[in-house]
Amino acid sequence: MKSRNSLGQEPKSGLIDERSLGLFLDYYELTMAKADLDNNNLNTITENYYIRKIPQGSYLITVGLEQAINFIQNFRVSKEDIEWLRNTSGRDFDEGFLKYLLNLNFTGDVYAIPEGTVVFPNEPIMNVTGPSPDVQLFETYILNVMNFQTLIATKTSRMVWAARGRNVIDFGARGAHGRDAAVLGARAAFIGGATGTSLVMAGKIWSIPYVGTMAHKFIQDRHSELEAFREYVGSFPHNAILLIDTYETLAGARNACVVGKELRKRGFELGGVRLDSGNLLELSKKVRAILDGEGLEKTKIFASGELDEYVIHNLIESGAPIDGFGVGTRLMTGANYDPLTDTGGVSALNGIYKIVERIEEGKAVPKFKTTDDLSKATFPGRKQVYRRETSGEFAEDLVTLWDEKPESEVEWQPLLVPIVIKGETVYDFPRIKDLKEYASQQLSMLPEQFRRLHQPGSYPMRISRQIIHLREQLWQEYENTNLATEK
Repeated sequence: MKSRNSLGQEPKSGLIDERSLGLFLDYYELTMAKADLDNNNLNTITENYYIRKIPQGSYLITVGLEQAINFIQNFRVSKEDIEWLRNTSGRDFDEGFLKYLLNLNFTGDVYAIPEGTVVFPNEPIMNVTGPSPDVQLFETYILNVMNFQTLIATKTSRMVWAARGRNVIDFGARGAHGRDAAVLGARAAFIGGATGTSLVMAGKIWSIPYVGTMAHKFIQDRHSELEAFREYVGSFPHNAILLIDTYETLAGARNACVVGKELRKRGFELGGVRLDSGNLLELSKKVRAILDGEGLEKTKIFASGELDEYVIHNLIESGAPIDGFGVGTRLMTGANYDPLTDTGGVSALNGIYKIVERIEEGKAVPKFKTTDDLSKATFPGRKQVYRRETSGEFAEDLVTLWDEKPESEVEWQPLLVPIVIKGETVYDFPRIKDLKEYASQQLSMLPEQFRRLHQPGSYPMRISRQIIHLREQLWQEYENTNLATEK
C-alpha cells in the first residue's frame, strides 16, 4: 500500500459520481425550490432553452439532448448527499425540503429539436414543462451539456467545410477544459463531422473510431529517426503513419521513403506521414514531391498543430496537398479566434434557460423578461419553430406560439418534437453514427452563403406577429401596473 502524508488525504480523481449527479446544479436553484415549496408554488411552468448569439458564423448544430434527458429522467439526490446537505447548509434546508429532493421524480414534458439539427439564434431548442420547483433544478446541467456540445459540433462542422472532403480528426482531449469536456467534446465533434478521435475512452463510450500516429518522444528515444521508423512500422506494418518533423522535416520525409519501400517488399504500403510544425503549405508540397519521386504516391500527408477552420481553409485554397487534419485545442475549446487576422472573442456559447409560461388555475399565462439591457429581454409564451424548404434547401424559419399555426399556403415543418411526456421518454435516441449522418444531411441543405467562414449571410428567421404583439401587450400591462403602484 502506498504511504500517505499524515497531514493530507488520499488524492481524489474529481470525476463526477453518477450517484451525486443530482448536485450538479447552482445553489440558487435549491433555494428557489425551497421557497417555492414553502409558499405552495407548485404551478406548472415552461422554460425555453435557446441561444442568444452565435460566436462565429451564422448557424449552430444542436447537440447534447441525450445527456440533458438522461439527467432529467435520472435526477436523483442520494441519501449520502442529502446527509451532506443536512450537515453543510446551515438552517437553509428543513427536513421537508430534503425529503422532496430525495423523492423527486419528474412528471412533466420535454419537447426539443433533435440533435444534429441546424438551428439559429433565438430559436427555442427545448421546452421543459413541469412543476416550477422541479424544472428550475435542471437549468445548470442543461446549459452545461447543450452549450458546450453545440459549440464543439458547430466548430467541427466549420472545419469539415473548410477541409473540403478531407478527414478532420479530433486531437483535442489534452487541450480540453476538463475531462468531461474531452469525452463529451469528442462525441460532439464526431456528430459535427469529425471522422475519428484520438481519445480512446471516447471511442469506448460512444463507439467513435479512435486513431493515432506517434509522438516525438518515440523518435527521440532511439539512436536515430530511421531506427525509430523501422521499429514502429515493424509493429504496425498495416497502419503506420510516421511523424517526420522531429529533427528536419524533409530529411524525415526521405527516411520515411526508405521505410516505405522496405514495407512494400513485405506487401504493405506506408499509410502516411504527419507534419506537426513549420510552414505547412511549403512543407507539404516539398514532402509530396519527395514521396512521389520515390514511388510512394499512395502515402498520404496529414497535418496537425494549431489548426482551425481558417488555417485549413487557407491551406486548401493555396493548394496544399494535405489529405487530413488532426485538430486539437482550437476545436475542443470552440476557439472564437481567427489567427490570420488576429481577431476574435470569448470561446463560449451564450445559452439561455428562461421561464416563458406559467399555468394558473388551468390557464396558460405567458411570462417574459424585460430589462434595461434590451439584448437580454425574452419573448413570452411556450413556442414552436417551423422551417420551410425550397428546392431541397432550408429557406426560412418561423418562431410561433405553441398553438399558433403558420400561414397555410406554405408547407412548414415543426422542429420541436416530443421527447418526454408525463415523465416518460417517448423518443428513440439515435445511434451516434445515425446522428452524424443526420447532421451531415442537415448541413448539406444549408445554402453555402450561410456556411462560408468570412461574412456569412444572415439566415432568414422570423418571430411571429402574435409573439411580438403579445410582448407589447404584456409590456403595456406592466407599465400600467407600475404607474398605478406609484400613484
